[in-house]
Amino acid sequence: MARGRRASRTQGAAASAGGTAPEPGTPGSAAPPARLPLPSPVASTNIVIADIVLRAAGGLLRERMEKGLLVRSHGRSKAHRLIEGRGLTTSLALWGASHLARRSPLGLALVAGGLAAKVFYDRGKRLEAERKARNATGTRD
Repeated sequence: MARGRRASRTQGAAASAGGTAPEPGTPGSAAPPARLPLPSPVASTNIVIADIVLRAAGGLLRERMEKGLLVRSHGRSKAHRLIEGRGLTTSLALWGASHLARRSPLGLALVAGGLAAKVFYDRGKRLEAERKARNATGTRD
């Protein structure tokens, strides 16, 4: 016997049409397809397992992408030092910023604004250093 609203509507429609409802598991039935076997019969355990696997895979993927981006502009050894040499404080700050950006549009705007300000600050410092270097050699604009 089928359970739930969908199954009762399907049976009701079939009965009102003068036929009988198809048996579950046969073509044309409303029965769900066979499910994948899960590691545990407890749903919360399965969620914890999936969370750990997804976070680990995401972390590995993120680390590979960061190294790949840095290798092109800084070389392999410096990229390795930048990624592997992160301290606990830096890791917590990055985690906090990503968590804030994920939770709300306002948090995303705050983090994006902070990143834009940092980019402008870094570019300004680079331009200032180039200007000082030009002035030290005696070349004028």
